[in-house]
Amino acid sequence: MFFPIGDTPNPKNFTPWMTWGLMAANILIYLFITVPLSMQGVDPGNPLLEEYIRSITPHLPSGVSLRQVLAQVNAYDLFTFANGYKPGAPEVTDLFFSMFLHGGLLHLAGNMLFLWIYGDNVEHALGRFGFLTAYLGTGAVATWFFSFFAGPSMIPLVGASGAISGVLGVYFLLFPRNKVKVFVALIPFYVDVFLLPARLVLGFFVIVDNLLPLLIGPQSSVAYGAHIGGFLGGLVIALTGERLSWSWPWKDRTWRTGRPEAPGEPEPGYPGSNLAVVRTAMERKHPPDAIDALSRMNRSEVAELSPDECAILSEWLEDTGHSAAASRILKQCISTHRNSDRLADAYLSLGLMRLKQGQPTAAYQYLLAALDLNPSTETSMRAHEALSRINVYRRGR
Repeated sequence: MFFPIGDTPNPKNFTPWMTWGLMAANILIYLFITVPLSMQGVDPGNPLLEEYIRSITPHLPSGVSLRQVLAQVNAYDLFTFANGYKPGAPEVTDLFFSMFLHGGLLHLAGNMLFLWIYGDNVEHALGRFGFLTAYLGTGAVATWFFSFFAGPSMIPLVGASGAISGVLGVYFLLFPRNKVKVFVALIPFYVDVFLLPARLVLGFFVIVDNLLPLLIGPQSSVAYGAHIGGFLGGLVIALTGERLSWSWPWKDRTWRTGRPEAPGEPEPGYPGSNLAVVRTAMERKHPPDAIDALSRMNRSEVAELSPDECAILSEWLEDTGHSAAASRILKQCISTHRNSDRLADAYLSLGLMRLKQGQPTAAYQYLLAALDLNPSTETSMRAHEALSRINVYRRGR
């Protein structure tokens, strides 16, 4: 038996109010709706009971009689049938309300554990409103993905698993170098705690816990399709956000940097090109002219910038309030110069930028990447000094 109990690093001086609020909503609904209704019997005259029986009868496992099922039906079963999301009778209100209903205490506990571990980092990266939007949005995507496999089924889907899987998808892409604290128990022979790479743990969750059972396993009450759909939705959100540097592009004129080439534009390096203007401004150490020309540069011109030039320009952009553009040009540089021996400096610049912006968990990813690229002595020292300011669990294997 093993399960995650924490992750590292985490944002400093940050209270994940939205994560805690979602946890509180799920727990309160369980305590004040699920528990009381689970203790109540069902009125045989309730018209909803007849519809419920008609819907579940074709799905009963072999050897289980309808009489046995009726003996165990309670008021919460009918409540989830009425308010859970049914692919055969989709309702928008059910789509979102079903994310806060759970089938039992273990179902709730498992979901809340994952939300508690991974939610704070994602909330810090996306912002509170962005996190809530991503949570509900990926929850809806997860439900629709499940519906694709379920067809016109009237068996209700309940639980926060799809939405939380969306959070995991965002986490997978944004925090690849984080570690997850995993409790391992082979009682009574072995009990210990390990720090494992986050992507290893989340990859196991997606492939072993969900994809394989979906492909080869028998019919199950676990909505594997919803988990996979939510995770894919989270990946799409993270990929899109990273491409836009988590900023609305129209808020900064430099968002056009790296646009596709337009017909008739001068070749990179031509005396009248934007690249030539940028380099002249850099020689003169005049940031305003460089930034103005940079905002008009196309993809081929950006590709001509060296990692050192990208680092200087990103620093000028950051200092003049163009943080998203500073991040974007460094990422474009990394994508273009994958084999450069100076790429460590670009990752270092990204890491220091994120640390300055109060995003230590994002900085951690870039600083470790810089150290993996055979950096210069100076770059290595600066990366280690920055990492020393990020609180990380020290014990691990």
